[in-house]
Amino acid sequence: MTFTDRHRRAMALIADTFAPGNDAGIPSASAVGAPEMALHLAASGPRVADAQQLEKLLGLWDSPLFALAMFGTPRRFSAMSREQRERALVRLGDSSSPSKRALFQALKAGATLPYTLAVGEPLWQTMDFPGPLGAPANAPEPPLHAEHVTGPTTLDADVVIVGSGAGGGPAAAVLAAAGLSVIVLEAGEYYDDRDFDGDEARGIGQLYTNVGSADGQISLFEGRTLGGGTVVNYSTAFRTPDRVRAEWAALGAGQFASDEYTRALDAVWERLGATQDYSTPGRRDAVLERGAQALGWDAGTLWRNVDGCDQGTVCGRCGLGCALGAKKSTAKTWLRDAQDAGARILVGVQARRVTVAGGRATGVEAATADGIPVTVRARAVFVAAGSVQTPSLLLRSGLENPNIGAHLRLHPATAVLGLMDEEVLPWTGTMQARYVDRFADLDGEGYGAILETAPITPALGSAFVNWRSGAQYLARLAEWRNTVDVAVIVRDKGPGGRVRIGADGEPIVDYTVAPQDAEHMMQAMVGAARLVAAAGARRVRTTHQQDTVWEPASGGIEAFERDIRRQGVGPGRLGLVALHIMGSARMGGAAATSAVNPDGRTWEVDGLYVADGSSFPTASGVNPMVSIQAISYMTATRLAAALR
Repeated sequence: MTFTDRHRRAMALIADTFAPGNDAGIPSASAVGAPEMALHLAASGPRVADAQQLEKLLGLWDSPLFALAMFGTPRRFSAMSREQRERALVRLGDSSSPSKRALFQALKAGATLPYTLAVGEPLWQTMDFPGPLGAPANAPEPPLHAEHVTGPTTLDADVVIVGSGAGGGPAAAVLAAAGLSVIVLEAGEYYDDRDFDGDEARGIGQLYTNVGSADGQISLFEGRTLGGGTVVNYSTAFRTPDRVRAEWAALGAGQFASDEYTRALDAVWERLGATQDYSTPGRRDAVLERGAQALGWDAGTLWRNVDGCDQGTVCGRCGLGCALGAKKSTAKTWLRDAQDAGARILVGVQARRVTVAGGRATGVEAATADGIPVTVRARAVFVAAGSVQTPSLLLRSGLENPNIGAHLRLHPATAVLGLMDEEVLPWTGTMQARYVDRFADLDGEGYGAILETAPITPALGSAFVNWRSGAQYLARLAEWRNTVDVAVIVRDKGPGGRVRIGADGEPIVDYTVAPQDAEHMMQAMVGAARLVAAAGARRVRTTHQQDTVWEPASGGIEAFERDIRRQGVGPGRLGLVALHIMGSARMGGAAATSAVNPDGRTWEVDGLYVADGSSFPTASGVNPMVSIQAISYMTATRLAAALR
């Protein structure tokens, strides 16, 4: 994709309106190269269609007809003063049209994320943010011997595993320990302790992939590195709740209610070394706990899969990779076990198609980012590429079961932000140490929301700062040092979404937050506001694009709740993300209602297995890492017995 001078001028106008800098020494977006970075990120994304859409938009951006359609005035964007451009963008973001609001949010993210990544120290000084921590001293050699492909390659194995995260890691260990030859394919690269310096630009660029829903309502984040999401997750360990296990069993996979799955959970719990020894609350969680206690609510202590965590400065950057090697990701546990048992691990290789002959899977066709072909011939294929990429691979491979890609489940998440008099420094402290489940069952059927905190660094946090002007945006970022974020994480009830593929074979996600889930989110947001107010917050706000603010000293919460409900959660209204993505190739008891059978095998193709978050029959309601690993362990154990 080649952007012209016309495109670059339009992108610079947009970026400099969102991020004009100020007279106090903070430079504009153009001054730090943010427009060029934005175009580079767009051009290097996985979907060519997205870059083409941006190219078309930028080509039209400065025309009178476009301005009339978008902003209600025929004046070219470039002919407006900065204040007029700001008002035009706010009008776009406040529009009654969902597509216009979604466009505003896409432009905001496209401009402000590169800006906060590029501007660096002048902005950090206003927040007391220290910047990157630097490469860790005396980091050990990486323990895995990941291989790169340098030319056309054909390999043979008993099992080829697609993906190396919470789904692929345990499967590789179990199958290799059973004496089977195993090859693991990972689309991302291998990064270890010495690569994790706490720099957001490197960490986000190397370790994450982001797919937005087609209507722009929610952004989905997945890990893209050896170890997958287990490298960047918040080390929060929940066993699958008994109520959820019973629900899954009732949908046709009876083993979820059996000792078999309990044994799998036990094995995962032990291998991860889940512990509460490193769950000392940092400043964020101290606020959460204090507010809960003031209201008479319980605040539970989280279990974490860590050993040697500093629970301080380094821990707060763990979403960019653990520099201490304390987090027991699959790259530190299951993949090491698999390698010790003879498994081979290939990185930078993306599976494009499962090969099938006579109704049976025969292997995988893959390619490197440079297009070098890789073929792995195998007796069985184990797909664990995550809930976006797994159904995409199955669909590209010609499978037609209508449940593939359907029943997509998320934990839609937003945040309530409390401005404290005390210093919070939300990028420090234990990743997550406390949670509140007061709103976890709002319908009597186990659906609702849990409250947790999360470390917030400037670029990641910028997504949760609404934009009304360039000056206001910088002022809100400067408040991060005194801000506590309470994440509202909803267990969605349905009807769920769908993953489909475009003409280019890349995933497209259709997902809209259902009315009952929106209601649960709003109830939990009001509860989170009460909590941070009880902890001493002097101002509480949501992530709505239109300012939705409550100052507890000025009166009750009723008007704030009315504002939350008036704004709602529609596309472009509220900052929404999902890091827990589930259910798009769900396990069940019949081909009419599920994508794979209780053994994890696809109904259409023998020898083709799925075990990752996409296997979930419904959303787990808690952080899903342990549940994914237990499903993988259980499915791989069954497969190993069958192949032997």
